[in-house]
Amino acid sequence: MGCLVPLFIIALVTLCTLEASAATLEDWRSRTIYQVITDRFSRSDGSTTAPCDVVNGRYCGGSWKGITNKLDYIQGMNFDAIWISPVVEQLPQETIDGDAHMGYWAQDLYALNPKFGTADDLHELISEVHRRGMYLMLDIVVNHMAYAGPASAVDYRVFNPFNDAKYFHSYCPVNGNTNQTEVEVCWMGSSAVSLVDLRTEDRAVRDMWGNWISEMVSNYSIDGLRIDTAVNVEPDFFARFLRAAGVFATGETMFGDNSMVCRWADTIGSILNYPIYYTLMRAFGSTTGSLNDLITTIYTTRENCEDTTAFGTFSENHDVTRFTELTNDTAQAKNILAFTIMFDGIPIIYQGQEQHMAGKISPHTNRSPLWTTEFDTNAELYKHIATLVLARQHFLLAEDDYIKSASEVIYQDYHTMALRKGVNDKQVITVLNNDGEGTGDFEIDLLAHGLAFGTQVMEVLTCTNLTVSPVGVLKVPMGKGLPKIIYPSEYMRNSGLCGMGDPLPKPTATGTTSQPAAPTPTSSEPDDSGARSACTAQSSMLVLAIALSVLLASSGGFAYLLDT
Repeated sequence: MGCLVPLFIIALVTLCTLEASAATLEDWRSRTIYQVITDRFSRSDGSTTAPCDVVNGRYCGGSWKGITNKLDYIQGMNFDAIWISPVVEQLPQETIDGDAHMGYWAQDLYALNPKFGTADDLHELISEVHRRGMYLMLDIVVNHMAYAGPASAVDYRVFNPFNDAKYFHSYCPVNGNTNQTEVEVCWMGSSAVSLVDLRTEDRAVRDMWGNWISEMVSNYSIDGLRIDTAVNVEPDFFARFLRAAGVFATGETMFGDNSMVCRWADTIGSILNYPIYYTLMRAFGSTTGSLNDLITTIYTTRENCEDTTAFGTFSENHDVTRFTELTNDTAQAKNILAFTIMFDGIPIIYQGQEQHMAGKISPHTNRSPLWTTEFDTNAELYKHIATLVLARQHFLLAEDDYIKSASEVIYQDYHTMALRKGVNDKQVITVLNNDGEGTGDFEIDLLAHGLAFGTQVMEVLTCTNLTVSPVGVLKVPMGKGLPKIIYPSEYMRNSGLCGMGDPLPKPTATGTTSQPAAPTPTSSEPDDSGARSACTAQSSMLVLAIALSVLLASSGGFAYLLDT
């Protein structure tokens, strides 16, 4: 029998859903993300001398409260989003492969990792992030669960909710990345820690993932997702999963072949731009690096993928060697940071880049704790990043089409390249150079800049004024291997740069909830978003409306009914 639902009740439900809208790709395009490893960022006690056994991969004491206490440090670089490590409960054992401090060895999806703090601590962090107008991106893993032991010894009962072998693929090892079927259905890990591969192609597994992510996003007001090992999951898994999540997501696909990784980009909507990353490192990792591969990859990736302006652009993360290990040249570091923040996509800066930290993949010294730097806000690269992020925010606020425009290479020689991004009259020109800090002064002549004769422009990193010549040449002075960011002087007002007034108002973040089917958060959860407040108020109205409907229905008092 159908259920009779009054139209005005449906209207209230719809209104509540609209008020609690999720953060979409369009919302995230304007954001600049700071990546945090929860265990290695900041401790609750504020210590900057606490030891950390990085080599053996042990927990070191970073926490959600520690992040909350250092949000000023992050916002001091003008970031308006943070990406934090996975939050769910991990395998508890110490193993020869280390502890589960990174968060990628989950055992219970419905419990939090007590090493990072309490539910109240996590709510407090997210509430404070939203109060500051920032977004929070949560790292998650859907490919596998983890067990401390070899594949033959796995006790599936320890996993929640996937507590039976039927939810997992039979064991086979991933031996490389050339066989995509093997990558998707076989197990990663070691004899010490088995990464037990889920049957993500099965309806039951997909249902369980959908239920979990809708609750997680709703209960914690998550704004976006970073999906670990996305390339190890069949692409068609993600469409339904992301509908359940209801928020923007970007996926990890660590391969450099853009024709392959675009399969995940087109399904998820965004991936971390590894094809660009690898060629960026080759171009700027030494003073003899060639820019040709980077420029070629810019265009081939754009040809093979639907929308590269939705990708996450990065130059360091916890899975790759830090740039400082390739070269300690500060000018080179400034160039890759300028590329990361000014190029197409959503910029992501990894904790410690601002302190010029070093570290290799093995033995994971690229995950050293940030607190040993004492959170130095006078560090040269800290200030450099702050200026770049502020500049990007001004450029996209000054021109709506800037953020979706594709960068074009307008100049190239062996050591220098120039990119143009944005519409005519408000275009941004980024000039990069890999000569290093020991190089002398020289000039380059730009012709394909699209600026009118006589246009005055400003180089925003040095606050130097330049003018397009009467014959259309823009002469750009270069030196000491430093990058240049050029923008029409006319539109520098209210940028907060070079003494040009206070910055324009930035968009605020109110937190997000999941789709309507997601469970309603319990009353014990803090009200950390305007959307949640509006929905709560309308929910009270809904309760009254339902009570009224019962009385009216008993007396036949409805004039208009909808049979659903």
